[in-house]
Amino acid sequence: MNASIAIQVLPKVMEQEETRRIVDEVIAYLASTGLHYVVGPFETTLEGDLEELLDIVKQCCRICVEAGAPSVMSYVKISYKPDGVWTIDDKTGKYQNR
Repeated sequence: MNASIAIQVLPKVMEQEETRRIVDEVIAYLASTGLHYVVGPFETTLEGDLEELLDIVKQCCRICVEAGAPSVMSYVKISYKPDGVWTIDDKTGKYQNR
């Protein structure tokens, strides 16, 4: 694992429930990748190989449009280190279950 990303998708739709439905489709896709991920209130964090994660970001955008959004804004943070990055658990494990 040489990268982690945090992605937030904001489909351009008028209804809040429609936004939630589309975001749920994106999260279902992220779950289907088999990568370790954590859903947060503003973004979802995944860890894996940089190339695979970048392809996942592209697919998240496509999913939003295919689900009915005329457009989508995506905010992405990337941590990359060829010999390995800190895991999600390394960064936040001590704060879980508080």
